[in-house]
Amino acid sequence: MSVNLTRRVATAALTTILSLGSLALTAPTAPAAPATTAQAPSTTSAQAAPRVSREEVIARAKTWLTANNGRPVPYSQTKYWKDGYRQDCSGYVSMTLGLRKPGPNTVSLRNDGFTRRIAMKDLAPGDLVIKADSDSADFRHVVIFDGWANGAHTAYKSYEQAGGVGTRWKQHSYGVNGRDGYHAYRPVNITA
Repeated sequence: MSVNLTRRVATAALTTILSLGSLALTAPTAPAAPATTAQAPSTTSAQAAPRVSREEVIARAKTWLTANNGRPVPYSQTKYWKDGYRQDCSGYVSMTLGLRKPGPNTVSLRNDGFTRRIAMKDLAPGDLVIKADSDSADFRHVVIFDGWANGAHTAYKSYEQAGGVGTRWKQHSYGVNGRDGYHAYRPVNITA
């Protein structure tokens, strides 16, 4: 093959490649997919939470009553207990439910798929009573329902992590009147 023929073939090939590249740069692009705000469901921490029985929730709740050398775990919104959970009410509840450490806050427990709302009359041990409608963490709270204190269902026994006292088992009437911002919720990872 002569040198001239080789140059002509190479030049033709290069010209073809450059022309195709130029066409690609000036060709109209495919329309973009429409923007949407809805996204495909993802696996959240709530969905990935291990299944837990009501008995396990109550048994775990009892552990913090004496976990501090025979005393209750002290309350704190900024500290973490030896098990890695926050020492506030939602950290305590997260521990009892076996949620990922350090645990979601009270608003997330209610809003982010960890629980579903139920009627107060349907509460069973291990369910939660939550008040999350406040801009201040000082006015949000969650307790673990342990059982009705009377047949009229005007009060119930519960476990909580409370400011000034730490972990305690106490009788409450939060949510019973329907006007104090407290509502009943069932953890989605609880069995039965």
